[in-house]
Amino acid sequence: MTVKLTPTLELAFDLMQRRSVTPIDAGCQQLMMDRLGAVGFKHEEMRFDDTDNLWSRRGTEGPLVCFAGHTDVVPTGPEGNWTYPPFEPQIHDGLLYGRGAADMKGSIASFMIATENFVKEHPDHKGSIAYLITSDEEGPAKNGTVKVIETLEARGEKIDMCIVGEPSSTTDTGDTIKNGRRGSLGCVLTVKGIQGHVAYPQLARNPIHDVAPALAEMTAETWDNGNDFFPATSFQISNINSGTGATNVIPGDCVVTFNFRFSTELTAEILKERTEAIFAKHNLDYDIDWNLSGQPFLTSSGSLVDATVAAIKTVTGIDTELSTAGGTSDGRFIAPTGSQVIELGPRNATIHKVDECVEAEDLNILATIYQRILENLLLDTQ
Repeated sequence: MTVKLTPTLELAFDLMQRRSVTPIDAGCQQLMMDRLGAVGFKHEEMRFDDTDNLWSRRGTEGPLVCFAGHTDVVPTGPEGNWTYPPFEPQIHDGLLYGRGAADMKGSIASFMIATENFVKEHPDHKGSIAYLITSDEEGPAKNGTVKVIETLEARGEKIDMCIVGEPSSTTDTGDTIKNGRRGSLGCVLTVKGIQGHVAYPQLARNPIHDVAPALAEMTAETWDNGNDFFPATSFQISNINSGTGATNVIPGDCVVTFNFRFSTELTAEILKERTEAIFAKHNLDYDIDWNLSGQPFLTSSGSLVDATVAAIKTVTGIDTELSTAGGTSDGRFIAPTGSQVIELGPRNATIHKVDECVEAEDLNILATIYQRILENLLLDTQ
């Protein structure tokens, strides 16, 4: 199958050739500035610690529609395991292969071609268009979007509507958009015991025995029943570590790592209180380290959802599904400002995998959808 190299695919190739493994940007943002500057965008580079961030805006009036995304990608793993070199994008049998094809340099290329075409066709559009791009979404996410948002908030610059280019689709491009995400609350629990000989348990205290009933109760707990937009809150243990490696030693402590993915039915504080009540019930001697990496957010309806659903229907004929499934995204930092937020991108089947790929034509379709969204939102005739 021969695929024509459209402007969208050519730009995707250019971005994907850059080894921008978190938090390295590798010149991706400079390429974006060069292109966006040519159609009237004003740039503000915001570097925080090891992270490159870009805030680029065209226009000064509202509403402000923002494209948000990241130029960093996850590590490839052993490159010899890839069918094609991960930073040498290639198209085979209609599929574009390479790290970042789906997550999310393909979306960025589609963003930009949509924007360039829209501005050339409608140079006097109402409102403003902006880009919020970071090189630290796949990593700790401490010096990226969250810091840019803090800067914008401090000076009163508000995003009205935000399209995040995360890979949201399942079977066909546009079949699913994320209009919210669950919150993520992580924890490292250290249960203290008394180390001793297994033959003399009366002289020791086994922290594994102490914590096991509490963990059993937590796994059986119904934290909530979800709602129309979110599934029930999930509790998952990801790691338990204890012991010296010897078979005849009762360990002195047990470290348990777990996570809640929670809905808007609960808050992080409620989850902490209920969890610590269970620990108290089981008389645990413990230290605890909580980490809230994202609050739940939801854009249930409004102009952005309506414009996106309509654009997808016009371009593809698909009746898109609204979903809050999946992990976290940088939308969690943008939504608390009051912005409407949706995520729309290509299919997510191969993200973070060896041989990451997307249907090449899907990026062209995405560019057309993004352009249509801008038309729906920023043209007075709509």
